[in-house]
Amino acid sequence: MKYIDEFQNPELARRLLDDIHATVTRPWALMEVCGGQTHTIIRHGIDQLLPEQVELIHGPGCPVCVTPLEVIDKALEIASRPDVVFCSFGDMLRVPGTGRDLFQVRSEGGDVRVVYSPLDALRIAQENPGREVVFFGIGFETTAPPNAMTVYQARKLGIRNFSLLVSHVRVPPAIEAIMRSPSCRVQGFLAAGHVCSVMGMGEYPELAARHRVPIVVTGFEPLDILEGVRRAVRQLERGEHTVDNAYARAVRPEGNPAALAMLEDVFEVTDRAWRGIGVIPDSGWRLSSRYREYDAEHRFSVTGINTLEPAECRSGEVLQGLLKPHECEAFGTLCTPRSPLGATMVSSEGACAAYYLYRRLELTPARTAVSPEASPVA
Repeated sequence: MKYIDEFQNPELARRLLDDIHATVTRPWALMEVCGGQTHTIIRHGIDQLLPEQVELIHGPGCPVCVTPLEVIDKALEIASRPDVVFCSFGDMLRVPGTGRDLFQVRSEGGDVRVVYSPLDALRIAQENPGREVVFFGIGFETTAPPNAMTVYQARKLGIRNFSLLVSHVRVPPAIEAIMRSPSCRVQGFLAAGHVCSVMGMGEYPELAARHRVPIVVTGFEPLDILEGVRRAVRQLERGEHTVDNAYARAVRPEGNPAALAMLEDVFEVTDRAWRGIGVIPDSGWRLSSRYREYDAEHRFSVTGINTLEPAECRSGEVLQGLLKPHECEAFGTLCTPRSPLGATMVSSEGACAAYYLYRRLELTPARTAVSPEASPVA
């Protein structure tokens, strides 16, 4: 298949690895921003094939994982109401709130539906004018434009029984927060290509210059990751810190003008809490004043939410790159995809889920063996 098989070619992967091995002379720590990139790295054993001097730190780029517990609990409260049809992508249904999840709400009689597009939720609102239909709008810059378009359409069509529970977050402020952390060890970033395909690369040069870190826009296949690492290591070895687009087949420097215009119209930038990390200034979106009537938090006035994270869950440290999933005492025992303590074990992009799928049978350190479940690159 075009652009899939070609970017998993073992021979090309070996050439890239040889180049990285020949280039690196000292230890470097790189952070891949996106959870999709993390899954590629762990599934194909890429971190085990790199030189020992190159460490990959898993970043907070899993939209399900960083949705704050308070928002999850608000979703549970709204979804429990008898007059509400609560619509969501499937990966949110098992994310634990305080004591329960959306699956449990559905088992208790709540009308919780899995949809594949926010426009599906808008159609449900059209078909059920006597009920309130809420779509759970979470994610990074990649999912924000279709959610914005749906609210725009609802307003244009006069559909008043539709609303959006918003928890959208933005990548550049998160990079800023990571670099300002006293415990930060990151020396370079592999930026998420799909985010940049929407937003462009305009916010990254200032970050790279201010913190003196290379930022390489990278895709999601094994060769994409290796090429991103190669370019980042080469910059670090040369003492450079620029923004480099290694995903030019999908990313233009200016991004997607139509998507940007829609975001500008429907949303406004706001401070946003990230699960396990805390509030990051200007790191999220909320509906602008023109569309405030479609804000589910505003419409349902959910208050009195008391959140409680499981004491055993260390997903916050995982999301900050301070802890590898298998270093958590609950990993694979108290916490599994079937009975998760935190969102990082639930999401298809969560780092804990990646380690559980591809590394849980390993008994040796990550750099000394290749997982029996992971097929490195090939």
